[in-house]
Amino acid sequence: MGSIFSPQQIVNGLQLGAIYALIALGYTMVYGIVRLINFAHGDFFMVGAYAAFGSFFMFNFFLPPGNGLAFIVLILAMAAGAAIAVITDHFAYKPLRYKPKLSSLVTAIGVSMLLEYLFSAIPAIGPSPRGFPEVLPKKMFHFANVEISNYVIVDLAVAGVLMIGLTFLIQRTALGRAMRAVSQDKDAAKLMGINVDRIISLTFLIGGAFAGAAGLLAGLTYPRIQPYMGILPGLKAFIAAVLGGIGSIPGAVLGAFIMGIAETCATAYNSLLGEGIAFVILIVVLLIRPSGIFGEKTADKI
Repeated sequence: MGSIFSPQQIVNGLQLGAIYALIALGYTMVYGIVRLINFAHGDFFMVGAYAAFGSFFMFNFFLPPGNGLAFIVLILAMAAGAAIAVITDHFAYKPLRYKPKLSSLVTAIGVSMLLEYLFSAIPAIGPSPRGFPEVLPKKMFHFANVEISNYVIVDLAVAGVLMIGLTFLIQRTALGRAMRAVSQDKDAAKLMGINVDRIISLTFLIGGAFAGAAGLLAGLTYPRIQPYMGILPGLKAFIAAVLGGIGSIPGAVLGAFIMGIAETCATAYNSLLGEGIAFVILIVVLLIRPSGIFGEKTADKI
């Protein structure tokens, strides 16, 4: 059991948890605002990965792999994730905003499948996996019995900066106050002069940008991408949001890190168990505490 819960596995779990956290935040923000479980969110993550892949080769003619190129690729991956999220909201979800919730849920599943098959059908992409380039040269550091690559540091740093920025946005800005108002009562927010549709679009934009960043980090960490790569990470990030308390930003982050550590430790014991541990966690949470660790806070649920 010592090898399963070794410091190395914990480090790997934190790295995976950082990627899950960025995806889970999109789920929990959209749910908090619109009460929609956006099952297409994992595919926004896939779009970000492909945008990072393409932008690397576009700018690699001018810049060598390194911090400068990695920053440009990150910005473009986030922009692609944000763009596909806003487009999806405008054309697929907005017309159903005041329809039964089941309509939006089914539409989200349809959008997810559309994006996957659309990307598979593009000749330049295709359905086959592709190797992801080294946007940053990989370096290894040794601390006692733990090996830490610079990719671990980058994953945690990018996720940490984005999560801190989101917290500041929600708690300290006018936009954040408007988002909290819309999440609590849309009708009252309208009476206060808040443009609810604009706030919803911005929520999708932020969540999509985070998913795009996660796509780049996943490509760096596990250097293989394909059009269906968002299915399992999307489901696992959703489970992480449920575990922490969907609608709660701190809950989504905590649930994602718990999920990442649980998966890497279970994988060290058995790879198939590692793939299935997320769904075991989901069943246990739904049986014991359906509201999640933090529950759903009515005053702070975006």
